[in-house]
Amino acid sequence: MNKVFPKLHNEGYKFIIIFAIATIILYLINDFLGFIGLLLTIWCYYFFRDPERVSIGDDNYLTSPADGVVLQVKETNGPKELGLENKLMRKVSIFMDVFDCHVNRSPCSGVVSQILYKPGKFFNASLDKASEENERNYYKIKNHDGEEIIVVQIAGLVARRIVTEVSKDEIVEQGSRIGMIRFGSRADIYFENYTPLVNIDQKTIAGETLIAKK
Repeated sequence: MNKVFPKLHNEGYKFIIIFAIATIILYLINDFLGFIGLLLTIWCYYFFRDPERVSIGDDNYLTSPADGVVLQVKETNGPKELGLENKLMRKVSIFMDVFDCHVNRSPCSGVVSQILYKPGKFFNASLDKASEENERNYYKIKNHDGEEIIVVQIAGLVARRIVTEVSKDEIVEQGSRIGMIRFGSRADIYFENYTPLVNIDQKTIAGETLIAKK
């Protein structure tokens, strides 16, 4: 039953009510328009789905922070916003389209040592410049070995709100929820001392797909 009617994220209730009211109004105008509204309401429900996930529970691995498709796997400098522009790190970028679950999860267990919100533009999240110019939210998570793992939520062309569900100094478990992005977006993960396990165009599942290994 949970696969047909998955758990709904709290952010979704008000949107479903709005879509449902709009659908009723459209039905009063025209049956076809009402049918289109019904389809959009169903899509809205599934966009805000929040299914349970089972992580490996092993910090020798990093799990995916997002559902989606791997856009890039490369070595690059860390985010300058966190003072890491002179540190060489590995980066994996994951694109979430409007049909993916948009709940983001911690790739490791540890402590959220820093959260930084950066306002910005709304370019297509699949573009390289989205990492530096779009609205985004940074999470620095210090794992049990004292290593810093960076997760970045990046708003996309349609997305207009990044939701944070954790706070600074909060303890998180691998695969636990840290936030979500509304309507199409991207997640970047930066790390050191791990070897990437994913390839470009690979499909990922938040909290379950193994991104990298020590």
